[in-house]
Amino acid sequence: MAENEDGQEKTEDATAKKEQEAKEKGQVARSKELGSVAVTMCGAAGIIMSGSMLYDIGREVFELNYQIPRDELMSPDVMSGNLIASAKLAFSALVPFYILVFAAALFVPPLVGGFNFSTKALAPKFNKLNPFSGLKRMFSVQALMEMTKAIAKFLLVGTFAILIMQYDWDRYLALGFQPVDEAMTSGVILVAWAFFYLCCSLLLIAAIDVPFQIYQHKKQLKMTKQEVKDEYKDTEGKPEVKGKIRQKQREMAQSRMMSAIPEADVVITNPTHYAVALKYDSKKMLAPILVAKGADFVALQIKKVALANDVIILNSPPLARSIYYHSELDREIPQGLYVSVAQVLAYVFQLEQFQQGKGPNPGTTPDFVVPEDMRKDE
Repeated sequence: MAENEDGQEKTEDATAKKEQEAKEKGQVARSKELGSVAVTMCGAAGIIMSGSMLYDIGREVFELNYQIPRDELMSPDVMSGNLIASAKLAFSALVPFYILVFAAALFVPPLVGGFNFSTKALAPKFNKLNPFSGLKRMFSVQALMEMTKAIAKFLLVGTFAILIMQYDWDRYLALGFQPVDEAMTSGVILVAWAFFYLCCSLLLIAAIDVPFQIYQHKKQLKMTKQEVKDEYKDTEGKPEVKGKIRQKQREMAQSRMMSAIPEADVVITNPTHYAVALKYDSKKMLAPILVAKGADFVALQIKKVALANDVIILNSPPLARSIYYHSELDREIPQGLYVSVAQVLAYVFQLEQFQQGKGPNPGTTPDFVVPEDMRKDE
């Protein structure tokens, strides 16, 4: 089991943050064998597809340069013209081949680990100059795997080469009895196919190497339980710090809530345990809004602020509890309490009219009916 410098076992899978940091450093799963196989197979396929064209252009280049009249051999203009023409012919023959190989080299390796560009990976790593670190890498599991792959590739390619030669032996011998042009074309095709089959033999190595590299990458990124805890603390914050932040948020929310009470139309109390403050403006609101609520000490503070700002306070325990538990701060009250709150607001309006000398005394606070499904008993 892998261990860190403190001797703790790395038993936990890497977190998303650890994987992202590794990616930024250029540490992603990569299979060199997959890229090598793709490039060589595409190269062989390119030769097979354009074998006849390569032979024809090669023949044209040879004829152009080996059939120069004697009197033109010492002419710089003729020789430079031949050089340019030969380069153009060679370029036209090799461009499709190079495009195919370049595409394979660019798009196949990222199939394992994805596309990734990291400037940190380009930075010099002076720790690699340490001879002890180099010896450690030489005798690591990765180095053993690389040596095993090298031996396996040598044996596998050698075996396939022998089998291919035996299978096509008669065709190779037949080249000697064919006309030169036909023999050259057939020879190019035979060599190209032999090269392609040899590349196919490396697919077995790549099929083993790809899962191994993914496994090795995940193993290198494994973390100890303590590292996971430390990362969680760094990401989410230490519990004591989070507690202070939540406390500060509660204080700020309570301060905003208290500042909204003077604008409330009514405060309904339990009378000792709960207090809720409601505000309603028929021109701006579809339903009354809960601007403040609290229990125990907070309820006492709400009542103090309401008294100091001449906000009407009504004592209705069932309704106060129902609004407290079923309503969200700065939100409209639920529809189930519309009738009950409408009765409260009507009573408050009559009471305000009486206090201003514009109407009769509405009497003592009535019992506001609360629907059974909205009740919240102690």
